[in-house]
Amino acid sequence: MMQKVTLQIAGKDLVLETGRMAKQANGSVFATYGGSAVIATVCSSAESVEGLDYVPLTVDYNEKYYAAGKIPGGFIKRETRPKDKEILVSRIIDRPMRPLFDKSFGRDIQLVPTTLSADQVNPPDMLAIIAASAAVHISDIPFNGPIAGVRICQVEGELVINPTYEQIEKSTLEIVVAGTKDGITMVEGGAKEVSEEVMIEALGKAHGMIVEFCALQEQLRELSGKPKLPLAPLSYTLENKDAIRAAAYPKLETACFLPTKLERHDGIRAVKLELAEQYAAQLEDENQKKLFGTLFEEMEYEILRSSILNSGRRVDGRGTEDIRNITCEVDILARTHGSALFTRGETQALVVTTLGTVFDEQVYDDIEGDKREHFLLHYNFPPYSVGETGRLGTGRREIGHGNLARRSLEPMVPSKEEFPYTVRVVSEIMESNGSSSMASVCGGTLSMLHAGVPIKKPVAGIAMGLITDGGGKPGDRYAVLSDILGEEDHLGDMDFKVAGTEDGITGFQMDIKIAGVSPEIMSKALDQAKRGRLHILSIMNQTINRPADHISEYAPKIVSLRIDIDKIGALIGPGGKNIKALCEQYSVKINTEDDGTVTIFGKNTKDAEDAKIAVMGIASDPEVGRVYNGTVKRIMDFGAFVEILPGKEGLVHISKLSRQRIAQVTDVLKEGQEIPVKLCEIDKMGRLNLSYIDAIDPDGADTSAPPPSGGDGRREFQRGNGGRSGPGRSNTDRPRDRPRH
Repeated sequence: MMQKVTLQIAGKDLVLETGRMAKQANGSVFATYGGSAVIATVCSSAESVEGLDYVPLTVDYNEKYYAAGKIPGGFIKRETRPKDKEILVSRIIDRPMRPLFDKSFGRDIQLVPTTLSADQVNPPDMLAIIAASAAVHISDIPFNGPIAGVRICQVEGELVINPTYEQIEKSTLEIVVAGTKDGITMVEGGAKEVSEEVMIEALGKAHGMIVEFCALQEQLRELSGKPKLPLAPLSYTLENKDAIRAAAYPKLETACFLPTKLERHDGIRAVKLELAEQYAAQLEDENQKKLFGTLFEEMEYEILRSSILNSGRRVDGRGTEDIRNITCEVDILARTHGSALFTRGETQALVVTTLGTVFDEQVYDDIEGDKREHFLLHYNFPPYSVGETGRLGTGRREIGHGNLARRSLEPMVPSKEEFPYTVRVVSEIMESNGSSSMASVCGGTLSMLHAGVPIKKPVAGIAMGLITDGGGKPGDRYAVLSDILGEEDHLGDMDFKVAGTEDGITGFQMDIKIAGVSPEIMSKALDQAKRGRLHILSIMNQTINRPADHISEYAPKIVSLRIDIDKIGALIGPGGKNIKALCEQYSVKINTEDDGTVTIFGKNTKDAEDAKIAVMGIASDPEVGRVYNGTVKRIMDFGAFVEILPGKEGLVHISKLSRQRIAQVTDVLKEGQEIPVKLCEIDKMGRLNLSYIDAIDPDGADTSAPPPSGGDGRREFQRGNGGRSGPGRSNTDRPRDRPRH
């Protein structure tokens, strides 16, 4: 039976419906808001696996082009592999939901939210989060939800819930917040240097809306919810658990506090191997072996957390606010346009900047409409960065971390008008123990400055953590950690990353593993993160704090100018003839925009500047008194026709070729020769009269020979031999002396 529930938001109904489509799935919800629609389905496998130590969840958000009335571009006219945007939305759905599934359920779970209609006004991704949670909540799959997600923007100083695309474009803050009725569990987004106070206010307003969305899902479950399937808890326990714990715990307390990550790893492994040998017979059973490994994780968890809460001592000996040693280097690679090596403790990023042309921009073809990006950031996390073997490639993690770094830097990247280059930043993680995405932000700043990119301000990022003893409620003991290690991320209660300038936040990501975090904790954490960010910025500024004076000699040279819109046609020419000729003549590429912006890309500065002069010549009318570098096109008895601008020729009369009389034009010029000429006159017929610059003295006075008596040469030619018109000669068979303009 079909059931639906409705909640009005900003004058439009959010509708959640079930029982009409995809009824064979464990759960399905069709959600609509305005003209946007998403169907979310969830299925689980039939058999459970006992003793899984993870949740086998897959989220595959996808967008259909027909949703926006489009056919996919390219040769393959169907949706294929997921786009980056679909992967990012899948991660936003996965992260707040995954902790709410019980590992003991033991079955594969697949969530498939699909955008079926997109009205180009209301983004469907937030609809997908709510529909996905509702589908699981009404299904028979055990779930400690529901959750909901909202996008919140600051538009003209006001916080707006689930804004339209137009409002997002105008916003100074854009974050996606997800959580349960009890608290926030995930935040992802960027901003244009907003304060910590604005961020906290936005989170509070977002959670108020999340509570309403969760209540709506509860209504739908009351109408159509299925009984939940049973869990599959372990039917066995670890034998000799107390004895193993008593023997291992004191040794682990020493191993967990060795100076470096590898030393700690080897120390813990040695303790584990020692106990494994002692209980080898018992551990021949695979179930006992799994529980043995779980016990060691539990002991590490307890040792790390109790040390921080009781004594403020972290595994590497730092205090809660201490930041590891930082070194910054630039000019690492000889042939790249910009390079930097940022090292923070055992985390290291080699970041390279490449400058390209408008033809290198990233073109996106998706349901939101075609768009182009002139700033790209790609993040690579090879297995050697953590001392492991594995396949090279770009997975969902790499795309997510790269997107966070890109969003953090993007507000400070100059516009195309200010800096007409396409900027690609690539972060290669050389070593990792802590936040490599924030190292990418810091290294990205250094690399772009080294490349000469005039970023508005340097940006730095820091990863923060949280340890509590009661779930983060008011009155609980807690410790906020600056610059967390991998162990503190894995065993802590919260991981959040803050990037920004000295004046405000530009990037933010947070994942919370507990029910919620009090405003007091959040305020302290953001304040502590700001101090850490400013500390990192101060170190970066000692290495480089302003863009390099010149871009690399290996980078393309770009010049930009603006011409009258009505001159674009003349620049391009019939069938692109003029612009192609310019590109070939000067070895450049030329791009024109509808607003009259012309961008020229050359391999060197001379080619680009010469082409710019030529473009300006085409786009401007010839000026009397101006000197042009012209090309001799045709030689006649009475003078030479010289092209001073593409498609614009003038006559240099023989009398204007030299300070002395000459017998014939070929004594001075030849076709194809480039000569400097001055435009002396534009006559009533629009014809251009030129003088060879060598016939003018340094003060600009015309010292050429006077024209022959009887005319200026053009009339002599028209009158024929001897200057007289022969009988029977018509005007039509007189040679044409010049082209018309």
